[in-house]
Amino acid sequence: MDLGLTLNFTSAGVIAPHRIVAATATDDQVAQGTAATDKLIGVTGPRGAEAAGKPVDVMLSGVQQVTAGGAFAMGDPVTSASDGKAVLAAPAAGANARVVGIALEAGATDALTRVLIVPGLMQGA
Repeated sequence: MDLGLTLNFTSAGVIAPHRIVAATATDDQVAQGTAATDKLIGVTGPRGAEAAGKPVDVMLSGVQQVTAGGAFAMGDPVTSASDGKAVLAAPAAGANARVVGIALEAGATDALTRVLIVPGLMQGA
C-alpha cells in the first residue's frame, strides 16, 4: 500500500487496525470513526491503538486498506459506520455526510478494501 502522508496522533480510546479515524475536540487527538457526521480525517494501518492516550499512526492520504462494513462498488464515496468500518456514503436529500475517500474496489463486509483517502463533505441530492 501507499504510505501517503502519515502523522502520529494520540488516541482518545481504542482504535482498531484498518479503521476510519476522526478528529476530536482536542488538538492532536483522534478517535475511531462512529458516524458519517464525524470529522473524518484518515485511516489507521495494521496497528491501531489499544487504549486511550496511546500513539496511533493515521494515514491522511494515498491508497490505503480499510475494513469494509458492508457492500459498496468501486468509485463509491465511503464514510464511517459506528465501528469505524467503511460504508457507502448515501446521505438523505439535503443532509450532509463526511467522507474519508473513494473506493478503488468493491467492498464486502469485513474485507480489507482499497480506498483513495480524500476526506471531504457531500450533500444528499
